[in-house]
This record gives sequence, C-alpha cells and structure tokens, in this order.
Amino acid sequence: MDEIQRLSDLEQGTSAVIASIPSGDTSMTRLRELGLLPGTTIKIIRRAPLGDPIEISVRGSLISLRANEAKLIEMRPVELP
Repeated sequence: MDEIQRLSDLEQGTSAVIASIPSGDTSMTRLRELGLLPGTTIKIIRRAPLGDPIEISVRGSLISLRANEAKLIEMRPVELP
C-alpha cells in the first residue's frame, strides 16, 4: 500500500496523486473548483524562500497554495516516466 503524506511535506519536483481533500471549507471548495480533486496528479514546482506559498502544477496550470491549505491535502506519491 502506498504511503499517504501531506502535500506540505512533499519535496520540490515530486509528483503525487491527491488521495483526499477536505470538504466544507471555503478555501478547499475553491481548490476543488481549480481541479484539485481526488485522483488528480500534481507536481511540486517550487516553494517560496520561507516555505509559503507552495507552487504546484495541476492539469496544465500553475497554482500557488498556502502552507496551511497544503497541510490539509493528503497525497499518494507516484513515479512518472
């Protein structure tokens, strides 16, 4: 079974699949509307110098997430060819 990690814990350059994203929170609803859904592959592009925000690539778009949002998203790391 794959190890579940928080998006906030993934290293730059890592690709991962969203395992779960909380519901009921306005900021999480916004992220789902941007395409962050369970089963979606994302890639960590870079982090700001102090670690916040985190820039990710999802479905061909670049999105910046606050560190407190990234801590709520559970990921399953994958290796892409």
